[in-house]
Amino acid sequence: MNRVPPSRARSAKPMRQQKPPKKSRSKFKLFVIFILLPLAIFGGGSFWLRLEMNRPHAHEATKKLITIESGSSTNQIIARLNREGILASTLPVKLWLRTFGRGQVLKAGDYTFKSPITPIEVINRLGRGDIATKDFVIPEGFNYFDTARVLASLQGMKERQMKPETVMGLLKNRSLIEDLDPQATTLEGYLFPDTYEYSVNSTREQLIEAMVKRFRKVYTPEMQRRADELGLTTRQVMTLASLIEKEARVDSERELISSVFHRRLEKRIQLACDPTLIYAALLEGKYRGKIYQSDIDRDSPYNTYKKLGLPPGPIASPGQRSIQAALYPADTNYLYFVVDATKNDGSHKFSASSKEHVEAVKLLRQQERNQQTER
Repeated sequence: MNRVPPSRARSAKPMRQQKPPKKSRSKFKLFVIFILLPLAIFGGGSFWLRLEMNRPHAHEATKKLITIESGSSTNQIIARLNREGILASTLPVKLWLRTFGRGQVLKAGDYTFKSPITPIEVINRLGRGDIATKDFVIPEGFNYFDTARVLASLQGMKERQMKPETVMGLLKNRSLIEDLDPQATTLEGYLFPDTYEYSVNSTREQLIEAMVKRFRKVYTPEMQRRADELGLTTRQVMTLASLIEKEARVDSERELISSVFHRRLEKRIQLACDPTLIYAALLEGKYRGKIYQSDIDRDSPYNTYKKLGLPPGPIASPGQRSIQAALYPADTNYLYFVVDATKNDGSHKFSASSKEHVEAVKLLRQQERNQQTER
């Protein structure tokens, strides 16, 4: 009989699970306390913070101008926005700036805030300095008398109110263009017609500089090269462009009007441009709303019925299309134009001969008489 070896004969006892050493358990607890728990808290806090910063908040200050004074601390700015109802709570914003926005500067200025708006949108606007602005428009063909009235009428500026006459003094700052036009005595012709923005902190001098800067951007080196080809100075180009601007009522006629002026200059014929008579009267403070015989007889360098060549300078602010037309006239044999009596859109009847022109003028005068009779 075979015996079972003693080692196998013993009954198998279950093995006890060995407990990790106390030192390892302590390390795990420390890992949980100092690593995992803070990460969990930070992750949860970050989630909550992002949620709060992107939560839209409705308010009633949409049309109110909020002024953030220069030198205000971040906490003062946040508190001010909370008082105005723009921010529902200050805590998320402060935490956000401390956690994610270190070094971000909230800029002073005047702001308006849409509703609803999120706190992050508020902070981003302040960080960009996206201040509230208003618009004003200088239409094509405005002269510097008109521009002075617009600038004088602007509302909501800290700068003291000015009379148009005072603003006109600012429009004589020829230093802004003396490199382009050494003969300039005012900024007439260089106050580019466009829509401009201004804020409560803007000054009229800054706005004037912006208009001249816009002109410099529009009047390209290519345009100057073309002017050189034609033998024209910048001042002559802008003077011619201003006459075109004041005469044109239909956009497509600008090059045709330019061709008439160019041909008359070549042939040494007076330009006979009515808007120059009006400008001469304005300079003397004698314009009465329409042209009289005394205006035609006025002895003024701007009277193109009496003086040969271009007037001394621009009579208005021409737009880009008129500047282009002055530089690139149409190729025609026209020498005359007058309002077309057969149309009612401000377009002109162009003529190559004085006979044709006289007939066009007769037709226009007859139409004017008929209209007066009907009234």
